[in-house]
Amino acid sequence: MSKKVIALLLMAIMCLSVFAGCNNAPATDNGGSDSDKASFKVGAIYITSQNDTAGYTFAHHYGITKAMENLGLSKDNLFIVDNVAEDKTQVSNAIDTLAGKGCNIIFGISFGYIEAFAEAAEKEEYKDIIFSHATGYKANKTNFNNYFGRIYQARYLTGVAAGLKALELKNPNIGYVAAWGTEYAETCSGINAFALGVQAVYPEAIVHVNKISTWGDEAKEKQAAEALIDTYNCCVIAQHCDSAQPQKVAEARGVFSCGYNSDMTAESPKAQLTSAIWNWPVYYQTAIEAAKKDPANFMTNVGIYYGGLKENFVGISPVTANCAAGTKEILEKVSAMITSGDWDVFQGTKLSISQDGTITKTTAATLDNKDATVIAEDGTMFCYVNNALASSNEFGAFEHDAVIKGSMNYFVKGVVEG
Repeated sequence: MSKKVIALLLMAIMCLSVFAGCNNAPATDNGGSDSDKASFKVGAIYITSQNDTAGYTFAHHYGITKAMENLGLSKDNLFIVDNVAEDKTQVSNAIDTLAGKGCNIIFGISFGYIEAFAEAAEKEEYKDIIFSHATGYKANKTNFNNYFGRIYQARYLTGVAAGLKALELKNPNIGYVAAWGTEYAETCSGINAFALGVQAVYPEAIVHVNKISTWGDEAKEKQAAEALIDTYNCCVIAQHCDSAQPQKVAEARGVFSCGYNSDMTAESPKAQLTSAIWNWPVYYQTAIEAAKKDPANFMTNVGIYYGGLKENFVGISPVTANCAAGTKEILEKVSAMITSGDWDVFQGTKLSISQDGTITKTTAATLDNKDATVIAEDGTMFCYVNNALASSNEFGAFEHDAVIKGSMNYFVKGVVEG
């Protein structure tokens, strides 16, 4: 995903700490001597606290610790620097701290860590350390990769759930608290996928986006959710931000919600429909095992990682009883279409889903909210370059979904920001 580096206003104290908890499931021994396991060390840099109970950092922390448990690695082998803002100096200092602890692989979970990770990977003194960066787009051929996933597939499913609920309530207004908008392909692709899911069951629905211009700020997240309800009478609140505040607002205000990153049912039991979730252990176990067994060939064995529903890297949390009747069965059908390769979100085919569960595929172009064609019927994708539409294929060699390299920079028709 090609994105501009934006320094966030998340200034926090950088503190080094050793992970102090691990769940009690039995570990799976995947080879390696006891001495190898004792000497192999994992480092992680988090944007918020390792003690978060839901949201972005929580999901990554669970993924790393679960992967280590599965590989038989002790909790004492994990070193964390948390509450690190997207500030190059802070990130570089955190890397130096973890390298000084002897970490063999260092994970950075926030996009704004990209430059510090890219520079560290090229240092001679760090040539034997694997640097693995989430949500970024830079890499080298030896010890620096990036990883992300097709979370938009899960977003589409949550959009279907939201649309079915809104249709049941006969309220076409759905709210979405977004960290960013079209500045990042990561955020706008998620919003677009969610909106297309909503429209598959409720074509008249509008997705109102309230952008907070930071990945995480609990006060802003709360205020944005409240404004969506007060201003537009939104009956469902979805989100792309780090905490569960929008879900808590939905719970308090008596509306419904779709969470993100982790299952947020505990934060909003009466509001939650389902959450778009990451199964981070899928990647972290692959990366840690490869770095431990054959670090010299890490980029060959792991490389750039971009999984989706098919790989069980992304998904949705269990559908709750708050959903409209038939939601679970419909989501299972759509999920099966995606995992089998029969259909995907961003192509020249749209789904129309009736309340009885009948799914119809229709060849149709996708329009943006300026009524311009951004995905043609033949699947050709377009993006804005200097305020004019250009084919993504002409603009560069992009993945078909225009997300991984960041060429998606528009909102689809039916999305309103403000």
